[in-house]
Amino acid sequence: MAAAAPPLKDELDIVIPTIRNLDFLEMWRPYFQPYHLIIVQDGDPSKTIKVPEGFDYELYNRNDINKILGPKASCISFKDSACRCFGYMVSKKKYIFTIDDDCFVANDPSGKQINALEQHIKNLLCPSTPLFFNTLYDPFREGSDFVRGYPFSLREGVPTAVSHGLWLNIPDYDAPTQLVKPRERNTKYVDAVLTIPKGTLFPMCGMNLAFDRDLIGPAMYFGLMGDGQPIGRYDDMWAGWCTKVICDHLGLGIKTGLPYIWHSKASNPFVNLRKEYKGIFWQEEIIPFFQSATLSKDSTTVQKCYIELAKQVKEKLGKIDPYFVKLADAMETWIQAWDELNPPTAN
Repeated sequence: MAAAAPPLKDELDIVIPTIRNLDFLEMWRPYFQPYHLIIVQDGDPSKTIKVPEGFDYELYNRNDINKILGPKASCISFKDSACRCFGYMVSKKKYIFTIDDDCFVANDPSGKQINALEQHIKNLLCPSTPLFFNTLYDPFREGSDFVRGYPFSLREGVPTAVSHGLWLNIPDYDAPTQLVKPRERNTKYVDAVLTIPKGTLFPMCGMNLAFDRDLIGPAMYFGLMGDGQPIGRYDDMWAGWCTKVICDHLGLGIKTGLPYIWHSKASNPFVNLRKEYKGIFWQEEIIPFFQSATLSKDSTTVQKCYIELAKQVKEKLGKIDPYFVKLADAMETWIQAWDELNPPTAN
């Protein structure tokens, strides 16, 4: 009997931002080799990145980004993992899985290796339930269901746009928490997937993340971070806040929980503090902005939602710092570039 084909083999791209050789792919080979990889090389474009043999991939460095996007390349961050979103833009697949190069295959409590990609696909292909919380977590997982009292009118759920995975070993902490708890490791494996309720924001982490590019792709912009910018390490969280507001508006869902990966390396907390310093203060105003953000009925597509949100960012967050005016302009440039590379098709 022939082995079953990997799920969504021709419908999913794996996007990896990196500045180093991708030896970590060897551990992922059984799970990633059937899929197409999009590697976004950050930093010095003259450096050669080595990819293990046998993988199907395309690699883009800064020179490629500048050539493809021209002046609009200004919206893609440099010297920051936020550059990964260029891979989302050039992909032609329906689904994206993105992972950092310091993340390895984790084991579940029984010692079995976790196929993170397979679990993300399961999450994305099952509906979400953002309108009413199910106390038994994801009712669409095997062995679970809707609990007594869950409205039958809401049991169909909504399409899942994002699957947000977690990490064993090194937790995704901010710099102050890293400094206070330098030896803390996450050893807790929680066998659960849940939908983030409508109206609730969350801190999205980009190191173990999958999404439906057709449903939410244009909102997955990781902002202006890194070289020449006053802030870093807020790229994935910015994308998460924007994405959550738009998902709530368009009736889409976001799941978090399984799958776990093994996060192997803690970044330097002192370097992180320099990157995060302004963001730690700014987020106390950024988060209330997103909590109160509303979008008009005219915003019926992700692009329209994102442009409307960009205008609100400029108007309201621009008062905090001129950076947000620049960021809002970059958000609009991002959508222009996205639409140029992904022209809408006639139904």
